[in-house]
Amino acid sequence: MSDQPAYQVLARKYRPQTFADLIGQDAMVRTLENAFKADRIAQAFMMTGIRGTGKTTTARIIAKGMNCEGPDGQGGPTTTPCGQCAPCIAIAKGQHVDVMEMDGASQTGINDIRDNVLNSVQYAPASARYKIYIIDEVHMLSTAAFNALLKTLEEPPAHVKFIFATTEIRKVPVTVLSRCQRFDLRRIEPEVMLEHLRGIAGQERAEIAEDALALIVRAAEGSVRDALSLMDQAISHGAGETTADQVRAMLGLADRGRVLDLFDMVMKGDAGGALAELSGQYADGADPLAVLRDLAEITHWLSVIKITPDAADDPTIGPDERDRGRRMAEALSMRVLTRTWQMLLKALEEVAAAPNAMMAAEMAVIRLTHVADLPPPEDLLRKLADGPPAGGALAPRAPSPASSGNAPVAQGGGSGGASGGAVTALAEAPDALARFATFEQVVALIRFNRDAKLLIDVETGVKLVSYRPGRIEFEPSHEAPRDLAARLSARLQTWTGVRWAVSVVSEGGAATIADERDAERRALEAQAEGHPLMQAVRATFPDAKILEIRSLAQIAAAAAAEALPEVEDEWDPFADD
Repeated sequence: MSDQPAYQVLARKYRPQTFADLIGQDAMVRTLENAFKADRIAQAFMMTGIRGTGKTTTARIIAKGMNCEGPDGQGGPTTTPCGQCAPCIAIAKGQHVDVMEMDGASQTGINDIRDNVLNSVQYAPASARYKIYIIDEVHMLSTAAFNALLKTLEEPPAHVKFIFATTEIRKVPVTVLSRCQRFDLRRIEPEVMLEHLRGIAGQERAEIAEDALALIVRAAEGSVRDALSLMDQAISHGAGETTADQVRAMLGLADRGRVLDLFDMVMKGDAGGALAELSGQYADGADPLAVLRDLAEITHWLSVIKITPDAADDPTIGPDERDRGRRMAEALSMRVLTRTWQMLLKALEEVAAAPNAMMAAEMAVIRLTHVADLPPPEDLLRKLADGPPAGGALAPRAPSPASSGNAPVAQGGGSGGASGGAVTALAEAPDALARFATFEQVVALIRFNRDAKLLIDVETGVKLVSYRPGRIEFEPSHEAPRDLAARLSARLQTWTGVRWAVSVVSEGGAATIADERDAERRALEAQAEGHPLMQAVRATFPDAKILEIRSLAQIAAAAAAEALPEVEDEWDPFADD
């Protein structure tokens, strides 16, 4: 039998044993070091962050630090556990009787908390300085389990400490969070991660290319454990010197340069070239879904560069690609980039759900190429205004002052809150009946009381013959329900407190409110169709339709309503009088 020790994966072999070994968590380490030095160790800690940032590892280091006895057995709580005393060794192996680790994902109920924590918390530690309970994925505990913990967590015995770890801090009850000292473990920055992986590769005597390490760092997304697991796999995959091409093949990624080529073809509207490049990458082993993800990542990267040019200085991206990214960001408008982003998000959903991922990816690329060179609306209007299109339409001219106030770009209806308030005042007055001088005020009263069915029936079914306060005579339209007169009379009596006589005649009625409104809209549409700019649009886009018409006054009113109100300056009690 071989005496060679069993192989340990890199994530376990290089797991930090002291606070000095933790990378990228300087703020948390500094806080804990100060707390230990001042003997102000909290009764409960909450570690939160994404996977692989060191939450459980930090919990074990804290447990070792609180129970470390030093090489001579005379030491106290420290942020630099010796790793040689019996408590340090036992805790590192997960075998210390006074340090209990519990998995909140598999032990979620109140009985688990009672058996593992509550029934033993009052007893003093068997051999250590503190009895420590480490609960991983604590957000998975049931509501009853959390409630059972609360009293003990608020007033724990002096010899007990709790350390919780979670990836879903929002799922932890506020009552629990308020009793813990919280530490947010951050994603590891790419520069720090690259340096860490270089060091481990050197210790392992592994030949791995710099651009291969950069790919691993990008794929790990800030998780040290993921990065070490991927590097472990890459070293085995390389079987010698590990190259970027081998890492790409391992991860199912396309060459970033080729993805930039594909993105460039899409932005130029070269559908044939883009499909050929996609097929080539697919033949070389790239996953279609991964290619679209890469396109989305590049779209996001270019958008960020356009806003903050310094974002191009990413250590995980080569210098040639950085320069190319800057040039592409300058050439593309933000409208095009945001439109591409939205289309790629939709395409990712379709490809993930499609029975054939490659077909779905090809359709997404075809869509992208066909809209890539589509001009934004303001450019289109500018082109239409600059001169007549090929169809020979009339050249647009500026509207006259008389027409500009009622330009046929908008029109709508509706009553505002002020008129509703007036109706209320009228309805509540002693002589309410006399105050409804017009039928329009009756319609406003129905609208104010939010009787939607009656309002629609009146607007479409009442062809008014005569009106005076308290008496309505109308000819019903073919859309009017049979009980309209009775319902209208009853409702008006309820709202005004006065009896209303509503009668039906067979002829002599005017147009309904709905007919008048439709006639007004048709007139505005005719005015819009006669406008030179609309004629230019028709010549360029024969199938265009007018969906909505609003007046300039309504546009201004809507803009004013959406504007944020001004905030008064805050009072400063220390300001000079």
